[in-house]
Amino acid sequence: MTSYELAQVNISRMLEPIDSPLLADFVAALGPVNALADEADGFVWRLKEEGGYATGFRIFDDEWLLVNLSVWRDPKALDAFVLHPGHRAVMRRRREWFARPVEAMTVLWWVPAGHRPTPQEAERRLTLLRAQGPTAEAFTPRQAYEPPTD
Repeated sequence: MTSYELAQVNISRMLEPIDSPLLADFVAALGPVNALADEADGFVWRLKEEGGYATGFRIFDDEWLLVNLSVWRDPKALDAFVLHPGHRAVMRRRREWFARPVEAMTVLWWVPAGHRPTPQEAERRLTLLRAQGPTAEAFTPRQAYEPPTD
């Protein structure tokens, strides 16, 4: 039997370029929040560039969208990180830096253990969620599905 891990992507549309003064506090928080994720129980992997960030990756061929793509042991592990005070403090300020979403910006899906999803895979899953709503192939934290049973 194959075991599965939980992939997640969330994207955000910047209000200004990443190097603008408006986003300076967000950029300053990236290192500490990424360290929280990296040390979290149940964290498996996150998309990152050589410097440890993921600000250079694109999705939907849109230079204004930032991509956060990661893999977790299970939904409980991801939820625990999302609810961590250090992460929540940054999330409380997101409207200062990012546009209010008008469509789904977060999607979850199960991947075989050891698989590392790409931004293109994440884009396909987000497109699927937007087109069909939550399914076993692309779902939301509020409408999660169990991993495949093979």
